[in-house]
Amino acid sequence: MTLANKKTLSTQSSNIKNKDKAVPHKAFEHKPEQQVGSGVMCSALIIAAPHSGSGKTTVTAALARYHRNQGRKVTVFKVGPDFIDPMILRQASGELVYQLDLWLVGEQGCQELLYRAAQESDLILIEGVMGLFDGNPSSADLAEYFNIPVLGVIDAKAMAQTFAAVTFGLAKFRKNLPFSGVIANRVNSERHIELLSEGFPEEFRFYGRLPKDETITLPARHLGLVLAQELSDIDAQLDRAAGHIANTELTELPEKVEFFASNTDSNTDSEEIVTEQALLGTRIVIVRDSAFSFIYAANIAFLQQAGAELVYCSALTDAHLPEGDILYIPGGYPELYIEQLMANVTFLDDVKGFAASNKPIIAECGGMMYLLEQLTDMSGQEFSMLGLLPGKAIMQKKVAAIGSQWVNLTGFGKAANNTDNIMRGHSFHYSAAEIDLQPSGQTTHHPSERAGEFVYQHNNILASYMHWYLPSNPSLTLRIFDKTRCF
Repeated sequence: MTLANKKTLSTQSSNIKNKDKAVPHKAFEHKPEQQVGSGVMCSALIIAAPHSGSGKTTVTAALARYHRNQGRKVTVFKVGPDFIDPMILRQASGELVYQLDLWLVGEQGCQELLYRAAQESDLILIEGVMGLFDGNPSSADLAEYFNIPVLGVIDAKAMAQTFAAVTFGLAKFRKNLPFSGVIANRVNSERHIELLSEGFPEEFRFYGRLPKDETITLPARHLGLVLAQELSDIDAQLDRAAGHIANTELTELPEKVEFFASNTDSNTDSEEIVTEQALLGTRIVIVRDSAFSFIYAANIAFLQQAGAELVYCSALTDAHLPEGDILYIPGGYPELYIEQLMANVTFLDDVKGFAASNKPIIAECGGMMYLLEQLTDMSGQEFSMLGLLPGKAIMQKKVAAIGSQWVNLTGFGKAANNTDNIMRGHSFHYSAAEIDLQPSGQTTHHPSERAGEFVYQHNNILASYMHWYLPSNPSLTLRIFDKTRCF
């Protein structure tokens, strides 16, 4: 499925142009009035839970695979900035997984993505983030904004009648929340089901259970689930999980929701044409492998729609870096592959040569760590890295930083006003970096307004722990990926 087109990419930036760049998200502030009957109908569910670790990803992936196996086209989205869950969900559905976040993507951007999906799909599934009401904006905000019913996933392995109370709380905590029902996760016996059913509110649907089944449990590590491409039996796991769905009432398509086109005049046709053509003739080399894979599907779609030629390579297995005008190194797990990365000497030499040619390099999080002089892994072993940025990073046992944020980027050509330099994104890392450079900027967390990550511009390198959401500011993105730029 190709959700990215002129209108999608232009509308995703519409909220970023508002004056409230740094203030907390105000749910429904820009929600337009829609005429019932003028949209597109499609079955849809938001899969949410009381807390992280309840099994949202497993249930969402199982649902996607089950309905896909029935011959239906299933489009899956992920609430929030997560990179890893979408890889599992893409494997389950066979379709690209885009982010939905009322702040990161923008209200109109989310609306347009959903509208396009509704035109092409039999079922839309949206995996929530953290707990149902956690975050600003939250999964509940998204459900209420688009009137999409919520399926609650409750880990009931150590629960009995309290299951009914948790269900009632999820459904009733917010007055206008559309709520479909719940599924009990990690429940193995019929007696357990009887206990969970005692006092269950009749107004909500109890869809059934998924058993505790180690064969469908997705393994995790410090940044989340293990990547889909690293799991040799992932398809067998997904099919087995889908088999459990067959024993629930979720085999039926959920109720249909009406989705509307985004009615925005924020971009003229001429501006859209400029966006389409802006990167024609630009060859962007993107490192994408098990060490560097954290990149938004929307980023790729935007660069393609802007006319860039994208060339992929592996820092792990390719002997040489392909020819190109710009090098884009996203985040990932370089700490897990340090020896293999550093043993690929010819590739390292090519990256150093690329940097010496003064061509632009964009590096996010793990990509930035790759460019440093030194990296210490979780066992305390020190490794020499590329040395294109002066400094070092040290892996930690605990999260060093996490959260959505925005930054005012300067040094990328002429901007019409200050807000034209705002980029949104997020960070999530277990390393701490000491970089011997004067930062060119610093991010601000949303919605707390705490100071966040430093941004560095050095010898035509743009680097930060922050992962950029490129469609949040199309004009700035085009200036960043200008092959003629220099600092």
